[in-house]
Amino acid sequence: MRATRRGAPRAHTLRTQGAVGEGGFGGGYRNRTGLHGFAIQCIACLPTRLRCDELDYPGAGCKRVAWGCLGKKTVEWGLTTFKNWNVKGAILVARCCPAACWALLRAMGCDRMRASRDLNGRVTTMTDFATRRMTMVDTQVRPSDVTKFPIIDAMLTVPREEFVPADRREAAYVGEHLDLGAGRVVLDPRSFAKLLDAVDVQPDELVLDVGAAYGYSTAVLARMAEAVVALEEDLLMAAEAENALSRVGADNSVVVTGALTAGSAKHAPFDVIVVQGAVEHLPEALIAQLKDGGRIGCLFAEGANGVVRVGYKMDGAVSWRFAFNASAPVLPGFERHRAFTL
Repeated sequence: MRATRRGAPRAHTLRTQGAVGEGGFGGGYRNRTGLHGFAIQCIACLPTRLRCDELDYPGAGCKRVAWGCLGKKTVEWGLTTFKNWNVKGAILVARCCPAACWALLRAMGCDRMRASRDLNGRVTTMTDFATRRMTMVDTQVRPSDVTKFPIIDAMLTVPREEFVPADRREAAYVGEHLDLGAGRVVLDPRSFAKLLDAVDVQPDELVLDVGAAYGYSTAVLARMAEAVVALEEDLLMAAEAENALSRVGADNSVVVTGALTAGSAKHAPFDVIVVQGAVEHLPEALIAQLKDGGRIGCLFAEGANGVVRVGYKMDGAVSWRFAFNASAPVLPGFERHRAFTL
C-alpha cells in the first residue's frame, strides 16, 4: 500500500503490508476516546498564558468571545468541526486563534480539569500530560537551540506517554533517557530534538528509524517526513509500536521487525537514517541503504561524553561532521568487536 503524509507529494511507496493508522489522522481518536479526551488534543495547542481563568467564560459568553476573535460564521463552523471529530480542523482553529478555541471548548462544556479517558482507556486529568508536554518543549527543547517549527510542532503534538510501558508513563517527560530495559532507552527530549535538528528531515523524504522501540521517535518523524520505516528487533516492542502509531494516526509509517544492524533493505534507499541509541561500530549494511546525498545521524560512544555526528553520503562515501555531545547506552549489536588477547 502507499503510505504518505497528507499534503505531501506521493514520492515513496512502502513495499510491505500492515502500514499503521488505517483511516487517517482522525480515525484513531474518533474510535477510542470521548469528547473530552479529544478536547485535550486541542487544548494542548493553546499557550499556557491563555489557558487560565480569564477565559473561563460560561455558556453563551464563550460564543461571544469566539465571535469577537473569529466572527460568528467561523465560530459555528468551529463548533461543527469539534462535534464531528475533525481533528485537523480543530487543531487549525486552535493554532490560528487560541482564545477562540478555548472559548469554543468551554461553550461545549469541555472543562480542562474534568477527568477523561486517554487513548488506552485509562482515566487521567485532561491537562496533565498536555501540560508536561509543553513544559518539556519549553524547558528542554527550546533552550537547547532547537527552534525549527516542524520539530517543535511534532514534539508538542505527539503524546510521549503513549509510547512507553504503562509503569513508566509518569516518567515520560523527565529530562533524561527513559530506561526500557535490556540496554534500550527512549532518548531524552533534548538529545532527540537536537538529533532531529542536525539531520534536518524534509517533508518529501523517506526515513529509516533504527531501534524505534515503542514508536515515539517514529511518531515524531512521521509528522516531519513523507514516510518513515520503524525498524525494531524486539517483537513485543514492535507490536506495541504498531498499535500506538495507529492510535495517533501516524499512517505514513510502517513497523518492520528484524535485526537493527541489518537495516531494511527492501525499503532502501533512504534519504535519512536515524539511530535511536549509541553505537561503537556502525554496520556497513546501514551505510549501503543510505541514498547518495542522504544523511545519517548517529551517537558515537566515545570516552566519557559521547559525540553525535551527521554523516553525508556522496559518491558512495560518508563524511562525518560533529553536531553536539550526548551519551546513551550502546544499542545491542552495535558494540565494537574487540580482539581476544592473552
